[in-house]
Amino acid sequence: MSRPTSLRLPDELRARLENESRQIASPVASLAVSLLDEGLKMRQFSGIVFRDGPAGRRAGLAKGPDVWEIVRDLKRARGTTLSRVDLVAEEAGLAPEAIGLAADYYAAFPDEIDARIDMNERVAAELREIAERRERLLTM
Repeated sequence: MSRPTSLRLPDELRARLENESRQIASPVASLAVSLLDEGLKMRQFSGIVFRDGPAGRRAGLAKGPDVWEIVRDLKRARGTTLSRVDLVAEEAGLAPEAIGLAADYYAAFPDEIDARIDMNERVAAELREIAERRERLLTM
């Protein structure tokens, strides 16, 4: 559900918002909602940033990988909670606190991260199938 909200923006800020909107071909209102959402998430989880990529913007550690990658690895790891955190931290070359930050972000926004994990797994499966078909063609 969404409700209309009126904001008074300084002219310079409004111009920057409109310019960015044109550059990414997104309506001003959609861009504003996205920026507000990301900004509030970054305030809540200091150390989380948002990055552009081929599949859209996603949450990541300021000094590390995307949150979805850490969560995926945590889900796959075996052992106790602490040993899994330590294992993923060691594999990623990060402090356990960074892994904890990603886990905290996931706990607050699981649907966002689960959707990203699912999408990446689907894309990886598609790419494996393409590679297999290519290999079959070339070995005929």
